[in-house]
Amino acid sequence: MAIKQLTVFVPNRKGTIVAVTDILAKNNINMRALSIAETEDFGILRLIVNDETAAEKVLNESDYLIKVVDVVGVKIGDEPGKLTEALDVLDKADINVEYLYAFMARTEKHAYVVLRVENNECAENALTSAGFKLITEADVNKL
Repeated sequence: MAIKQLTVFVPNRKGTIVAVTDILAKNNINMRALSIAETEDFGILRLIVNDETAAEKVLNESDYLIKVVDVVGVKIGDEPGKLTEALDVLDKADINVEYLYAFMARTEKHAYVVLRVENNECAENALTSAGFKLITEADVNKL
């Protein structure tokens, strides 16, 4: 049930992010979520898109270094403490969260969170057992 995330390594200089987003736009690839972390020399751009295969292809053709990573997507209530509840489930299941980021959804009552964990299956089982709804690639494509 994992969601495919593209991790794109880009130089940390002016214009590199717009170059990536331009390639995606010109190929009719819609970004659903985006996160960037940087160092002095390079950035790590994490993307959830509506067509991971096409995005990987066009970015590879443009000489970007790409890694596809399975991540867990979880739907949480959009109110104080709901993220803490989801993270607490993983903590109690002894699952380490390497990183996370949220993205906007077309609803006022929910938020979507992308989690990179050591074991997707264990995280998915822990979250669903605690009553959380996981999101799938199909859910992302509906946004």
